[in-house]
Amino acid sequence: MRFTTLLLGGFALATAAPAFAQDDTAPPKAITATGSVTLLTDYRFRGLTQTDGDVAVESTININHKSGFYIGTFISNIDGSGRTPALTGYGDAEVDLYGGFTKALSNGIGTDVGLLYYYYPGGVDGQHTDFFEPYASFTYTIGPVATKLGAAYAWGGQSGLAGFDVKGGNDDNIYVFGEGSVGIPTTPVTLKAHLGYSSGSLGSVNAPGSNDNNYYDWSLTAEAVRGPFKLGVSYIDTDISNTRLPGFGRNGFASELGRGSTVLGYIGASF
Repeated sequence: MRFTTLLLGGFALATAAPAFAQDDTAPPKAITATGSVTLLTDYRFRGLTQTDGDVAVESTININHKSGFYIGTFISNIDGSGRTPALTGYGDAEVDLYGGFTKALSNGIGTDVGLLYYYYPGGVDGQHTDFFEPYASFTYTIGPVATKLGAAYAWGGQSGLAGFDVKGGNDDNIYVFGEGSVGIPTTPVTLKAHLGYSSGSLGSVNAPGSNDNNYYDWSLTAEAVRGPFKLGVSYIDTDISNTRLPGFGRNGFASELGRGSTVLGYIGASF
């Protein structure tokens, strides 16, 4: 089971329009397209590896209307071979489809609401993998400081979530998060912090026998952006137990399964 969703109220390493010179007198286009390609040393989301600690290549494409409505897709390689237990049988690719509405006001407040669909085209026949997850977030920006508070809820009854909540229930999941970022004056560097909490089917990733269906994840990131290019490094961790258990290696449960602390790097380009 893929126990993650797209990070960052939208996307880990989100797409941004490049800073090319524009004619300010020209009327805005009704529809624009943006996208990005990113190379990462590990695909982690909500603190959990999706590639068994190996390199990932991710891409996004967004179609945006001037009203604030948008649609898009996120694509990444994953490890469904069994080395990443939560993704066993999911194939080697993840394709996320989404659509929503975003609006930024002149007072610095913004909002984003939408619906996300997780699709695994290479999944084993007969294995239920896909599910929907609505999301919403609010942002506030003042000068170089930006904050975000959001949530994503995957409702119960979806076959792609069935049977994973160690406490039973209706197999739903709630993920709430808070983020903050600040740009360092006179530099292209932005410092970012993230704290998230998952509870339910997608939070049942702790050590066997713990009967624990929730956990926290957090990260600290330094990212430099110059024109359409970005370069960053992140420290990521969770509160998932790292107890040494038989059959899980000598480094502890969380470390062996890619659910504990790590440092990853990434480089990308936007268009």
